[in-house]
Amino acid sequence: MGVTIARNKKALHDFEIFETYEAGIELKGSEAKAIRLGRANLKDSFVKIIKGEAFLIGAHIAYMDTVNPFFKPDERRDRKLLLHRKQIDKLFGKVMKEGMAIVALSLYLSDKNRIKAQIALAKGKKEHDKRESLKRKEAEREAKAAMKRAKA
Repeated sequence: MGVTIARNKKALHDFEIFETYEAGIELKGSEAKAIRLGRANLKDSFVKIIKGEAFLIGAHIAYMDTVNPFFKPDERRDRKLLLHRKQIDKLFGKVMKEGMAIVALSLYLSDKNRIKAQIALAKGKKEHDKRESLKRKEAEREAKAAMKRAKA
């Protein structure tokens, strides 16, 4: 994985992640330049499979001010994800049989300077699970701080 541009922290908090996948994104106009400048937001975005194709829904990519004013793509439009047929079929099967969700975790630049999306099969956490993971993170943070103090 290359340089991370945008992260979906809410997905990591609200969902338990099982499998991750890398997918290309079909972009229009200046969207690639806007993403490289960090003008993307994945909060509340998810992946939906429609007629055998995967789409990223709810992702916000701001348009550039330098773009022709007559061509302003919709900032929240559905963007097609580029996945292999076997991957799409596997994701669709898990969603239909096991009631899982597909969420977008991050946008990043790959090694070949292409914009990729990291998506994941996930299951929603219950409220008590969220509290438990917050307690675990806090305990780990305190342990690291104690180790630093002990070394110093």
